[in-house]
Amino acid sequence: MHNLDVQVITTAMEWAEKYPVWLCTVLSTYGSSPRPPGAMMVIKNDSRYCGSLSGGCVEESFIARITDDIFSAPSQIVRYGDGGYEPDRALPCGGVLDILVEKLLPVSQTIRYLQQIHMALISANSIEKKITLPEPCSSLKYCTYTSRTNTYVNGQEVVLTLSAPPRIIIAGLSSVALFCANFALALGFETIVCEHREDAILNMAEDLNEHIILIKQFPAAYLEKEGCHPGTAILSLTHDPRIDDLTMMEAVNLPAFYIGAMGSAKNSLRRKERLANIAELLPSQLNRIHAPVGMDIGSKTPSEIALSIMADIVRHKNGTKIDETTFKE
Repeated sequence: MHNLDVQVITTAMEWAEKYPVWLCTVLSTYGSSPRPPGAMMVIKNDSRYCGSLSGGCVEESFIARITDDIFSAPSQIVRYGDGGYEPDRALPCGGVLDILVEKLLPVSQTIRYLQQIHMALISANSIEKKITLPEPCSSLKYCTYTSRTNTYVNGQEVVLTLSAPPRIIIAGLSSVALFCANFALALGFETIVCEHREDAILNMAEDLNEHIILIKQFPAAYLEKEGCHPGTAILSLTHDPRIDDLTMMEAVNLPAFYIGAMGSAKNSLRRKERLANIAELLPSQLNRIHAPVGMDIGSKTPSEIALSIMADIVRHKNGTKIDETTFKE
């Protein structure tokens, strides 16, 4: 299963073969909002939809206006709150949503347009689209990967950059890995678990969410062959040096934004010594490895440890800095 926004575009491609569709994208939010800029929803005129703009605060009103063909221009910006339409339920903290609405007709040009967006969202690319309201998209091009949706609105000019969803690759199954994988999926990450040990697969794989991708392959071999895009976090959480060390050796040569291995401070130091002495990793490569991995939240149980790891990954993905980060022992 892909990220929700990939599902939206996939559904849009299917529907647009026969029907007009409205592709709706959150441009900006003011105050609190359940869904971030870049969140998408596609709607048919029979009220069927896929995706979400606000977690339920505006969808009912929005869909009703779509079915009444109120949003008939090829593109327009619709506001909820602060002088715009009233939401079905109050947005948190008086929030405001600006939504780009594109009406797409069932023609070959629409299919090509959606296919380009789809390819960007499932690959290592970002894609920039430019729109002059109320006209259709005038420019669609691939650009340097960014982990965040970027929007720019100047009068009638709209520039929107969309990216592939963040990805997490977890090397080996363990109790902590199970929680990390399931948490990551809930956070919108494309989630991949690499596991080659038959006993681990037999005993633990059934506890993975059905939408997590399980690759039955030695993790380091998978990384060497497949690589990753810059929006990827790589974790090794087994306490088995044969898995953890080799995973780290491959990971430091990839453009992942986060690399982490589980273990105490003492064991993590020993691992880095092994990687320096045996694999001849440079200090700059070793410094990319978060070990011990995670933020210090006093975690003790596997679920708490996984929470601390995912919190640190999300912090790095979002570019959030804190004055001091300490790690669990």
